[in-house]
Amino acid sequence: MSDISPAPPSTGDLTLLGHSENRLPRSPGEAKLELFPNRNAGRNYWIELDYPEFSSLCPVTGQPDTAHLTIKYIPDALCVETKSLKFYLASFRNLPSFNEDIVNRILDDIAGACAPRRLLVKGRFSPRGGIRLTATASYPDGGLEELK
Repeated sequence: MSDISPAPPSTGDLTLLGHSENRLPRSPGEAKLELFPNRNAGRNYWIELDYPEFSSLCPVTGQPDTAHLTIKYIPDALCVETKSLKFYLASFRNLPSFNEDIVNRILDDIAGACAPRRLLVKGRFSPRGGIRLTATASYPDGGLEELK
């Protein structure tokens, strides 16, 4: 997904924040998660991001799927800039994909971009046929102790 340069990026490297860009990427592969230095890297702390308006497409029926996504991470050297995250998540709107695959792809893309100390991605998808699907993935994969 995103490449991490040897030196952490500065806030001057951010291309979306503070600009009036409104063209969304066509797919997650086209999106770029932008990063900035964690100025509190000597401490463990959680960053929690809620995205209640996530949408994608069912790969079988082509019908829209909606979800409330929660992304929770302990940053290491880098943090994810939220406007780029918003554009990245919105890029799933036309992507046919199973709910479980979406949660795991988001986890992999964020972990690959910023190498956090811990990361949880939880998708609470709207009911289909009377069944609500919730998928949670963690990095590093430690068995999801946080769910206890």
